[in-house]
Amino acid sequence: MKSKPEPLVQEVLAGLVERVTFHNADSGFCVIRIKARGHRDLLTVVGHAAAISPGEWITASGEWMNDRSHGQQFKARFMRTSEPTSIEGIEKYLGSGMIRGIGPVYARKMVKAFGEKVFDVIEAEPDRLREVTGIGPVRARRITSAWADQKIVREIMVFLHTHGVGTARAVRIFKTYGSDAVQVMTENPYRLARDIRGIGFKTADAIAMNLGIEKTAMVRIRAGISYALTKAMDQGHCGLPTEELTPLAVALLEVPQGLVLTALDLELSEGTVIADTVGERACIFLAGLYRAERAIADRLTSLLKGSLPWRHIDPEKALPWIEKKTGLSLAESQVVAIRRALLAKVLVITGGPGVGKTTIVNSILQILAAKQVKLLLCAPTGRAAKRMTEATGFEAKTIHRLPEVDPKGGGFKRNDDHPLDCELLVIDETSMVDVMLMQALMKAIPAQAALLIVGDIDQLPSVGPGQVLADIIASNTVPVVRLTEVFRQAAQSRIITSAHKINLGSIPDLSRPDSDTDFYFVQADDPETAVQRIVELVKTRIPQRFGLDPIRDIQVLCPMNRGGVGARSLNIELQAVLNPPGERKVERFGWSFAPGDKVMQIENDYDKEVYNGDIGYIDDVDLELGELTASFDGRAVSYGFGELDTLVPAYAATIHKSQGSEYPAVVIPVLTQHYTMLQRNLLYTGVTRGKKLVVLVGQKKAVAIAVRNVSGRRRWSKLNEWLANRR
Repeated sequence: MKSKPEPLVQEVLAGLVERVTFHNADSGFCVIRIKARGHRDLLTVVGHAAAISPGEWITASGEWMNDRSHGQQFKARFMRTSEPTSIEGIEKYLGSGMIRGIGPVYARKMVKAFGEKVFDVIEAEPDRLREVTGIGPVRARRITSAWADQKIVREIMVFLHTHGVGTARAVRIFKTYGSDAVQVMTENPYRLARDIRGIGFKTADAIAMNLGIEKTAMVRIRAGISYALTKAMDQGHCGLPTEELTPLAVALLEVPQGLVLTALDLELSEGTVIADTVGERACIFLAGLYRAERAIADRLTSLLKGSLPWRHIDPEKALPWIEKKTGLSLAESQVVAIRRALLAKVLVITGGPGVGKTTIVNSILQILAAKQVKLLLCAPTGRAAKRMTEATGFEAKTIHRLPEVDPKGGGFKRNDDHPLDCELLVIDETSMVDVMLMQALMKAIPAQAALLIVGDIDQLPSVGPGQVLADIIASNTVPVVRLTEVFRQAAQSRIITSAHKINLGSIPDLSRPDSDTDFYFVQADDPETAVQRIVELVKTRIPQRFGLDPIRDIQVLCPMNRGGVGARSLNIELQAVLNPPGERKVERFGWSFAPGDKVMQIENDYDKEVYNGDIGYIDDVDLELGELTASFDGRAVSYGFGELDTLVPAYAATIHKSQGSEYPAVVIPVLTQHYTMLQRNLLYTGVTRGKKLVVLVGQKKAVAIAVRNVSGRRRWSKLNEWLANRR
């Protein structure tokens, strides 16, 4: 097995770029060969640069790494380029293809004509370029324009490096703001946190401090209010009570309360944040979320008032027809649901596992399809959409794909002016849908269409802000069918009966079963024992007894990320035994990635079409190109090493991240160490993720705590009120 490359010494390297082996224009990652001062042989340098060309002079600080596959390489943390000064360098630089239309032949002619003064001529006397045979006005203009761009890039990079921004982040900043980068950062570095993925408030704050912006500067405190609300958004809130927001901002920013209140007034007057109430409590909302909740309420209300897009369908004829077609005998609760769906413009169907939601949706779709009604189906994740397609036989898309996401802006192409082409839109797994995603769908649904909302209200609310399904049901504005009857076949599954017991506040049967079943409890009284048991279950016991693949079929789901039995720690343990890294591996952002690893995308990437919670498997790690390739549902997706902050190993994941997914087998640690997270809806959501097998590992006392704890954390949202007020 390959030993880990060790950094030798931190040093500075300077030299002439002889060859650019690889350069990714998007991430800036590059592999270059340089003729360095004090070294006889050509050296390999890997790092990041917005633009890099042969002939340029580079200064790089970093360390030497001894890589088995590629030998000795210099890994540059910072890389600064400047135009070449030697005749040889100038010719190489001009002929490198940096300027379209200038190759080695014209580069030689230009150097012959102007010598070392060639750059001065381009900059100060561009008309003289036409003294060179073959350079006319168009080519001359192209040369001067390309030279100006290169100069701007170089100035921006020098500025960013001076203020402590690493080259990979500097490339992102340059890509976002172009020639305005220096101006934006000088005027308000806090814009970086808002505009650029991977740069949070803390990074922008560090840059601001470097630029000499005071801790008490109003630009900082105003940005800090949005930061405090964004932190609340990470907890699922759309806003916060003013009395909670103010002390939170004071603590985060370490400034007096008076300054926070002044900044809050300024943010309110500019409309960045909005003041309103939730019940009796005064709250502050991020403007985008506030408007999104109101837009959802407006659209649902207007849909409810419209007439059905299909001609009247007689349920007395449709129901016997669908029973005959499917060979199923529908229960009374299912008959009621189908009847209401055929007559309602908007309907919510909610219920847990085994209550026949799929049968109902399938029946509704088949009846309407027979009447030539245009149908569209969607779900929040790729896995949920795939499952919906398999269950109904009708194509379902992810909510991101249905309204046709625009990768450039992250918005959607389908909206009020360009709606979806459907007469019925079905949304499945709606408990997972957050406010911004629901708003995108509501904008895209045609005014005349009907809407069927399907989901399990007792599951965890969405990872993103809001509690859309819960608020719609609680408002009593939209008709709701709540299914509770568990069907006989489903009742034979201990997973399903245990889930319903948990949901009703009863402790499931944790005794040792007499024969093979699908729900087990394994005792572990402390974290060390639990980790040992979990590793043993995943690596050996479950694969041997149930014939399941330890990486692809078994998913460990944790109540939380941190701690000895948290997802982070278990990922390290499971990766070490299930897929120990070989020679081809990359270490970035605190994780190791190697071919065969199971990984999860942790934020939406509209360019790559991979979304938060998607699970993939690493196919290859190319150390020379600085690129990792992973397959998501059979589709290959490439990541530059600098982009690996959006991937984490996924042998273990939090229950929150598993929403909308199902796995053949699920292993859930439940210990009193997870006390803060032990809630009924969390355990219920985790248990309902398992299709063939669920194993709880931990203490019976911890299971009892989770089952009894219905409090959960209140989410501050206003959708319920918006809808109730429109009744």
